[in-house]
Amino acid sequence: MRKDKNKAIELRKQNKSYNEIRQILGVSKSTLAAWFKNDPMSKKVKVILTKQNSENSRQRIKNLIKTNNIRWEKWREAARQEAKIDFKSLFKNPLFITGLMLYWGEGDSKSGNPVRLSNTDPRMIRLYIKFLTKSLNISKKSIKIALILYPDLSENECIKFWAKITGIEKSQFYKTQFIKGKHPTKKLSHGVCMVTCGNRQLKEKFIVWIDLLSKTL
Repeated sequence: MRKDKNKAIELRKQNKSYNEIRQILGVSKSTLAAWFKNDPMSKKVKVILTKQNSENSRQRIKNLIKTNNIRWEKWREAARQEAKIDFKSLFKNPLFITGLMLYWGEGDSKSGNPVRLSNTDPRMIRLYIKFLTKSLNISKKSIKIALILYPDLSENECIKFWAKITGIEKSQFYKTQFIKGKHPTKKLSHGVCMVTCGNRQLKEKFIVWIDLLSKTL
C-alpha cells in the first residue's frame, strides 16, 4: 500500500487527476482523497486541473457553436437553392404572387423569426391562408393563430370568428394577448389576427422568393 501511495504522489506531481491515478493504480478515489487530504502539493494540482478543465470546457463550447453554425448555414443554403428552383414554377401561379406580396407588406421580415403575418382584415387573412395551403401545400394542422385584443372584446367570440375565417381549429390558437393602453375601449372589430407557420427553412425561402419577385417584376 505504501508503494501505491508513493506512486500516487509521483503521478499527482505530474498533474494527474484522481481518475487518471485510479485507472493506473487501481486505487479507489476515496483512498486517494484520504492520502492527499492535507497535501499542499495536491491542492495546487487541483487548482491547475480545475483551470485546465474550465479552459477545455470553453473551447468545447466554442467548437460546438462553430459546428452548429456551419451545419445551420448549410441547412439554410439548401433552402435558398430549393427556393430558387421552386420560384420558376410558382411564379406562374397568381395566388402565389398575391400571397407573397401580402407577406412582403404585412409579414415578419426578420430572418430569425417565424413565418408570421398579422392583420385585422378578415379578407386578407383568408386569402393568406389560401396561399399557404393551396400554393405552398402547407397543412392547416401546422398553422397556428394568435389574437391581439382590446379588453372590451370577447375572447371567445373573436376566436370563434377567426376560426371560421381561417378554417383553423380552435385548439391551434395560442394564448390571446390583451392590449391595455390609453384607449381601453378602442374597437378593432375582432382584433388582430397573427398567422404563424413553418420553420426557419421556410422563412429562408420566403426571403429568397421576395428578393426574386422584386427583381422579376
